[in-house]
Amino acid sequence: MRSGMVVGDLRVQSMVRAGGGRSYTILWPDATVHEEADGFLRGFEGTGTQKTYAYYLLDHLRWRDREGLATETVTLRHLQQYMGAVGAKVPMPFGQPWRTPPKHPYGDAALEVAAACLKGFYLHQRTFGINPELKAALEQQRLPTKTDRDRALLGHLMTSVEVNPLNRRRRGTRRRNPKMLPDDARALLLEVVNSARDRMVVTWLSDAGLRIGELCGLHLVDLHLREDADCGDCKSPHLHVCHRWGLPNRAAAKSKPDWWLRDGAVTGGLIKRVSPAMISSYFAYMTTEYTAMSTGHGMLLIQLQGPRRGEPWTTDAARGMLRRAGRRAQLAGRIKPHAFRHSFTSAVLDASGGDILVAREAGGWASVQTVEDVYGHPDLHSPEFDSALRAIWGEPE
Repeated sequence: MRSGMVVGDLRVQSMVRAGGGRSYTILWPDATVHEEADGFLRGFEGTGTQKTYAYYLLDHLRWRDREGLATETVTLRHLQQYMGAVGAKVPMPFGQPWRTPPKHPYGDAALEVAAACLKGFYLHQRTFGINPELKAALEQQRLPTKTDRDRALLGHLMTSVEVNPLNRRRRGTRRRNPKMLPDDARALLLEVVNSARDRMVVTWLSDAGLRIGELCGLHLVDLHLREDADCGDCKSPHLHVCHRWGLPNRAAAKSKPDWWLRDGAVTGGLIKRVSPAMISSYFAYMTTEYTAMSTGHGMLLIQLQGPRRGEPWTTDAARGMLRRAGRRAQLAGRIKPHAFRHSFTSAVLDASGGDILVAREAGGWASVQTVEDVYGHPDLHSPEFDSALRAIWGEPE
């Protein structure tokens, strides 16, 4: 079974595999497979990276086609020009007809993903002996820094580090300012949501810092909401975030630690503590809406209305619920699930005295460096920051 969305001449094609998982490739207008793209994307089978790379690669292939270029004739200069075009902040006179919607410029994070995708795609062609000059230009090296050595298992043996010439060069440490929830957002949202499920969603996002894909992908067996659960992984009430392939609502956990089902109990995965408020909201939801509507699939969040009533709830539906609730509560800006995660991690840092290791474990971040890059700067509205500015300005507090 196949379903695809036509985008210009080329298109990304989604294919349902055995077990419910999806694979992605790129097709020509006559529905034949783009062999170069398919060969590269097959290396990411069963991962979310495959879908991401498919759409980034689609933009590039459409641009390359309109420029009259092929794999054999593309140079490093061409690729750098392309990266400049997709990241340009000033719109072109006739727009960018080769871009997939929305056509806003790539941000810094998107440019990094695009750079990795293009480098991998063209280096993949080296197995066929195509364009060796481009291969040599892409395989650049540099001397390792102290940070590189610290991150490596055997850093003292490092003599060089690969560098991607398509990446935008930056100086110093890149800081990102996370978008937090408005003040009192949790309380205001709980006042306006319309169901026990939605109250549970707001509570669980607030108290556990879950990603929306993790929350929508939870199964009932993942929840160990009592002391000394059978898994033995955590004495306190907790849940296990488990990456599963081919869920019916297409939700997917970003983190992929190994997990097992042993004697009916889930072990492993990403373990997160749960609060008393989370447990209370769970039982309110389970004893009312869930028992009356669930269709026996075993997933936690279900659709409450419409033809899919009782089926697993999607991440898009959860985002829509939060967006509408934010408007009803008259909160500034668009309420997004990830803002709960940012607010949670920031609160953990404040409560732990700035302990980044605690924040990493509580939020399930992949590395301490990620927490440092995102949260390693002061809150512009904190009392400490405000006091420091007033002292500099010579104003009374």
